[in-house]
Amino acid sequence: MSKVALSSRINSKRSTNGAKPFLKWAGGKSQLLSKFEQYYPEELKSRKIQRYVEPFLGGGAVFFNIIDKYTINEAFLSDINEELILVYLVIQKNHFDLLNYLEEYEKKYSNVGETVREKFFYSTRDEFNNNLPMINFKRYSKNWINRAAQTIFLNKTCYNGLFRVNRKGHFNAPFGRYKKPKILDEENILAVSKKLQFANLLTRSFEESKRFINNNTFVYFDPPYRPISPTSSFTSYSKYEFAEKDQINLANFFIKIDKEKNAKLMLSNSDPTNVNPNDKFFEKHYNNYNIYRVYANRMINCNAEKRGQIKELLITNYEVKNEV
Repeated sequence: MSKVALSSRINSKRSTNGAKPFLKWAGGKSQLLSKFEQYYPEELKSRKIQRYVEPFLGGGAVFFNIIDKYTINEAFLSDINEELILVYLVIQKNHFDLLNYLEEYEKKYSNVGETVREKFFYSTRDEFNNNLPMINFKRYSKNWINRAAQTIFLNKTCYNGLFRVNRKGHFNAPFGRYKKPKILDEENILAVSKKLQFANLLTRSFEESKRFINNNTFVYFDPPYRPISPTSSFTSYSKYEFAEKDQINLANFFIKIDKEKNAKLMLSNSDPTNVNPNDKFFEKHYNNYNIYRVYANRMINCNAEKRGQIKELLITNYEVKNEV
C-alpha cells in the first residue's frame, strides 16, 4: 500500500483513544496506571510542573498516561537500550514509512501456516542479528526504519512477547505460537508519534538524566526490578545488566537529585517482602523517603501458575495525600 493510501486510511479514523505502549515490555506499567495516578505529585495535577523526565523509558506507559492527562511542555525520555530508543525515534520521525514495513511483515506472517510462520520468524531474527554491525545508533538513518519494524515484529511474535538480547546484543527470544498477533497497529503508532513530538529521546544511562532535571520537574524511575527470588530475575532486557550494585547506585542518585534539584521524584520496584519479610533492602536505602505498596499482576513468567497478584513498591520524595 502506498504512503498516501495508508495516510488516508489512518486519517479517516477518528479515535478518542490516547497513545499506549507499542511493545510488550518486561515490567510494563499499563495495568497500574489507574493506581499510579493516585501517587503522582499534586504539583503535576495542578499544572505547576511542566517538565517530565523518565530515565528508564521501556514501554513508555507512564509517559503516555501523563502526556495525555496533564499539562507537560517538554519531556526528556531516555533508556540505555539503544534498540529501544531507535524504535521510538523512527516512530517520532518516520511513522508512515514504518507502517508500510509493518504492513508487509503482517502480510507475510498472517497469510501462511504455522510452520512457515516459524521459519519466517527465525529468518527475520537472523537478519536482525546479522545486520547489527551495520547499524550506527548515534546517527539517524533510513536503515533504522526496517530495523524498527523488525523489532516490533519480533516482539509481537516471539514467545511471551519479550525483548531479550544476549551479551552480544543479539535478540534471542524464541518463536511464539500466537494465532493473530497485532503486528500492524497503525492507529496506535500514529497516536504515539503525535505524543512523541513533545519529547526529547536519548540513549543514556540514568545518571546522565541529571542535567535535564530542575525544580519544575517530575522524574519517574522505573529500573529493571530487583529480583525477589533467585528464579525471578529479569534484569537484562538489554545487553547491560542491572545488578545489586546498580540498584544501590540508583538509590544514591535518587538521594543526590532530591538534595540538589528539588524535583518531585517517584520510583517503582519489586517488593522483596513478597518472598522474604526480613528483606528490608529498600527501607535501608530509601530510609528517608515514603514507601507505598500497590498490587500488580505478574504478567511475564514462564510458569502460568505463578502469574498472579504481587506487591510492588512506589517510593516518593513527597507526601501522597489521601493514599488509597
